[in-house]
Amino acid sequence: MSKPSRRLSKGLGPRYGFTVRRRYAEVVYRRRRKYKCPKCELSNLKRLSVGVWQCRKCGFTFAGGAYAPSTKVGEAAARTIIAQK
Repeated sequence: MSKPSRRLSKGLGPRYGFTVRRRYAEVVYRRRRKYKCPKCELSNLKRLSVGVWQCRKCGFTFAGGAYAPSTKVGEAAARTIIAQK
């Protein structure tokens, strides 16, 4: 017997159309994913509020993206800063 797929947009039901449900599922997936702490390198990050992340082990708190600890723009800025040094 096959395993049923785990739908992240199940709370929406048949409403709002496929594109909106797919975008919502991507956001929920990014938010619930396991992320590594930039300080202790363990997968123990928890989202406290929009853009605020905290490691459950070492207690390191930092600002990041709304649904992920780092954004594409933030990573590009970090690369630019490192390249200038």
